[in-house]
Amino acid sequence: MKALVISGGGSKGAYAGGVAQYLIEEEGRDYDLFLGTSTGSLLVPHIAAGKIKKIKEVFTNVNQSNIFSVNPFVQRKKGDREFVSIDFINTLWQFIKMKRTFGESRALRRYIKKHFIEAEYDFIRKTKDDVIVTVSNLSKNRVEYKSIKDFSYEEFCDWVWISCNYIPFMSLVKKNNFEYADGGLGCVVPIREAILRGATEIDAIVLESENMEYDKVLGKNPFSLLINLFGHLLDQVERSDIIIGKLAARNKDVELNLYYTPSKLIENSLIFNKKLMTSWWQQGYEYAQEKCHQARSNDLRMD
Repeated sequence: MKALVISGGGSKGAYAGGVAQYLIEEEGRDYDLFLGTSTGSLLVPHIAAGKIKKIKEVFTNVNQSNIFSVNPFVQRKKGDREFVSIDFINTLWQFIKMKRTFGESRALRRYIKKHFIEAEYDFIRKTKDDVIVTVSNLSKNRVEYKSIKDFSYEEFCDWVWISCNYIPFMSLVKKNNFEYADGGLGCVVPIREAILRGATEIDAIVLESENMEYDKVLGKNPFSLLINLFGHLLDQVERSDIIIGKLAARNKDVELNLYYTPSKLIENSLIFNKKLMTSWWQQGYEYAQEKCHQARSNDLRMD
């Protein structure tokens, strides 16, 4: 059973889209199982439904207003560098209303339902083994994996949305009497879960550079520093996921192909810029092309 796994990574998901497009359209990879976390959960249902060109158009055109119903960020530009800082007015209103998060992401829930239609949901259930999204159950302090086979269309759209809710900047969602948030808080790259569900060959797209060594620009106020802190913690979770995934693959004799970003794409993946994301999609496509050609050349030399 072949599986495609896409990690979390915000706007960097455009890069994963390009990698997946090349693997499917040019290499002829036919996946049975699809797993995603956070931004990966947005991509995998469309990829499973064979709607790659559609999700490319949708994903590379997303902006802050498509995501946030209450936006806690202000996007700024200094020279060639784009960054986000806290919108103190919106944040203050959240405190006054006694909300527990700095922002709300109800707009993203509507955006998901608008572009992932019920006919695509039905097609996936009939033709694919499974599509699974990762969520964090904060009430139970555990990671959960939600299968498209187990839920109605409306419920599955909820789980895709919940998987993307990067608290405390997005919505904390109460569902089935439990409180849920971004799956990346517990599992950024669900390689091991793919193996547990029977995958024998896995292509895992990791939206981070392989060595993860770069100098970060730390925030100058408590809110932007909090963004940096969460990024640091998620990097550690991602490292752990990859190590565990590699060990599980070795023990189960699973072929694991990892596709990293060749460099750090952006400091803050909560910036959604059409020009950048379109460029990343193409970079992902070209990187996968180069990696596959190199692998074939190495095989020929070994023969």
